[in-house]
Amino acid sequence: MGTTTAPHAPADLADPRFWQLPAPDRAAAFAELRRLPGPVYFGERAAAGRSGGRGFHALVRHADVVEAGRTPAVFLSGPGVTTPEPARWVRLLFGDSMVNLDDPRHAQLRRIVSRAFTPRLIARVEDDIREVAARLVDRVEHERPEDFVTSVAAELPFQVICNMMGIPEEPRRAILDQVNHASEHTGVARPLRSRLRMPGRGLRALARMQGMVADLGRERRRRPTDDLVSALVTADVDGRRLTGRELGAFFSLLLVAGVETTRNALAHGLHLLTAHPAQRALLLGDPDRHLGGAVDEIVRHATPIIQFRRTLAVDHRLGGPEGPLLRAGEKVVLYFGSANRDEAVFAEPDAFDITRSPNPHLGFGGGGPHYCLGAHLARQEMKVLYRELFTRLPEARSVGEPELIPSSFDNRVRALRFAF
Repeated sequence: MGTTTAPHAPADLADPRFWQLPAPDRAAAFAELRRLPGPVYFGERAAAGRSGGRGFHALVRHADVVEAGRTPAVFLSGPGVTTPEPARWVRLLFGDSMVNLDDPRHAQLRRIVSRAFTPRLIARVEDDIREVAARLVDRVEHERPEDFVTSVAAELPFQVICNMMGIPEEPRRAILDQVNHASEHTGVARPLRSRLRMPGRGLRALARMQGMVADLGRERRRRPTDDLVSALVTADVDGRRLTGRELGAFFSLLLVAGVETTRNALAHGLHLLTAHPAQRALLLGDPDRHLGGAVDEIVRHATPIIQFRRTLAVDHRLGGPEGPLLRAGEKVVLYFGSANRDEAVFAEPDAFDITRSPNPHLGFGGGGPHYCLGAHLARQEMKVLYRELFTRLPEARSVGEPELIPSSFDNRVRALRFAF
């Protein structure tokens, strides 16, 4: 079995126009890719103003994505997991995000962060999720907003993370604006004029956001409280604690990843439960039994993060000694959404089934050291919000189709009209 070149593929995953196709067409293309004998290699166009565009092998099967996630010594994250990879000067200025680190630095930072999540903090966060969800449903009931994304799905994870970090109320709106500016064009095809202008805007937003949390970190070092920022800047793991730049990079990751992914999952979930009334009736009939399964099936079906990239550290045969040979220095892209529809793992993969068991989806990554740190938090937020919403407003449902933003990086929902 060897790799296949792009001309034999059903679609060009490196072409931004592919990500503007309707979702069923993209799903059909990935199904064809999974039937090919090996990963397909796609050439990429050079970025604006640069020369020498390269390419990547598309990992579309569940087993291949899991292998790449669980073999970090072979499949490196350090060069950058997003497209385009972050420039060296940007990384020097803003610090490295944990997703763009390999061991031992990744393991060291992850230990510091894990140590900060004490049982007391986790218990307080779970209480806070319930309080925030209740307030949001109160507001929905009294104000009857039309857009589920801005009024509920984005607000819940944002307010929970800000409370957890100890962010004061006053700068929160400004921080949310910076989050939106920093992430709004990731994976989105844009006209040349916009491509030339937007990176500066995104970096300014990132700088302002990190400056805010760096100031807070300095304050918490002097006067620690019981919030996560205090725990991160005072935690001592092997003589190490987070520096101001590391704190800023972690905060940016937590906000962009934690808010964006949960927001999109919540919105897709409401629409899926509207579009599949039998599954909705099953959930509302026995939420204690089915909430956990519903959340995992929503994450599998929607797959909020579409892809991450890895770089080969050494020559490697994918899947074993007879597998296709990938060369050191080559890129692979892990397509989580395709892996979550792999017929070899999921019976009727296109069906939405909240009773699916087992459900080994890769919505939180392919396993290994980069498995999503916020997976438990995201699951809790979704379970609590749906329980609160459907207990008090059992007729809550989406109206029409979600307004999606065509992106090769995340399954982003701009707006979703809803009513009850």
